[in-house]
Amino acid sequence: MKILVLGGYGNFGARICRALATDEDIELMIGGRDLRRASSLAQSLGGSSRGVRIDVQAGDLVECLRSLGAGLVIHTAGPFQNQDYRVPHAVAASGAHYIDLADGRRFVCDFPAALDAAFRSAGRTAIAGASTVPALSSAVVDDLTEGWRSIWSIDTCIAPAQGAPRGEATLAGVLAYCGEPVQVWHRGEWTGRPGWAHPTTVRFARMKPRRGALCDIPDLELFPARYAGVQSVMFRAALEVSLAQHAFAFMAFMRRVGLLRAPQKLAPLLHSAGGVLDALGTALGGMVVRVEGMDARGAAARRAWHIAADGNHGPEIPCMAAILLARRLARGDALPIGAHACAGLLTLPEFEPEFARWGMVTDVIDEGARGHGTPAP
Repeated sequence: MKILVLGGYGNFGARICRALATDEDIELMIGGRDLRRASSLAQSLGGSSRGVRIDVQAGDLVECLRSLGAGLVIHTAGPFQNQDYRVPHAVAASGAHYIDLADGRRFVCDFPAALDAAFRSAGRTAIAGASTVPALSSAVVDDLTEGWRSIWSIDTCIAPAQGAPRGEATLAGVLAYCGEPVQVWHRGEWTGRPGWAHPTTVRFARMKPRRGALCDIPDLELFPARYAGVQSVMFRAALEVSLAQHAFAFMAFMRRVGLLRAPQKLAPLLHSAGGVLDALGTALGGMVVRVEGMDARGAAARRAWHIAADGNHGPEIPCMAAILLARRLARGDALPIGAHACAGLLTLPEFEPEFARWGMVTDVIDEGARGHGTPAP
């Protein structure tokens, strides 16, 4: 299968390309506006890889995709928070499958309704959110709660290593909702809470506790619909250096009082300044997913899944779902036709060989329960 990775020499795109380049079932095309960078990466990977120049904003995108003969397009050129659907529409018109790494809430949650007809007509699969959320997070919740009678709460926190490579576009995406009201499902109803404000302590199996703050991601909306009866869903990010976490909280406050209208405009400055803090951090990052509910025996239960990624390998995690799904398609395995958010399409055991490849360690811990029907804060 010919696979085109848009943004293929970027922070996440390059990781996906490295993983797919050695697959005998795949002819890899590394796409972007800079042909020199795309070709340089392709040359370093060897095999059938090649760089191609492609501009997703160009008016002839459909014709370009058709001429390349791509069977699958993997879109990694974020941020997705304010993107429209021109790229997946063009992919559908070209007759290819589509996968993206989007973590923008509206982009992922509105994706099926906006694109399903186009991809069903083309007889192809389109998947949004093939990343840490909701692809991995939903696989973890499914695994932790298998056989449970009900789920009361889901609480997730991602804790990146300070030293891990980070992209300016990703930073701009998360700053876009800093201090803005984020709709959260809490105690069975929707309530607005400011993004990145009021950090609280989160505990991990193999890392020191960190303070995490609310992030606006697809899970906050997808999980209340996916897991019937769940009362509370929360997602936080916990930066390793407390100074950085306090800076985000301060920007959230400044926006709420009207003194900082567009925090995302600070992304270039903060991206440059982030390197100054690297000496205060480590190469260890991770993630935890905690669930509470009623287990198969009718007893109150609380379980947590942890992953620790050392060596600054944490950014490999957001790439794993796209890699696994691309390999499936290249082998000829069927994926559901039409457009879908990437929740429930992969199981946790499918991720485990990828975790092992990068020396990542996982733990599942039974933490007891606070009591029947008591949701997480």
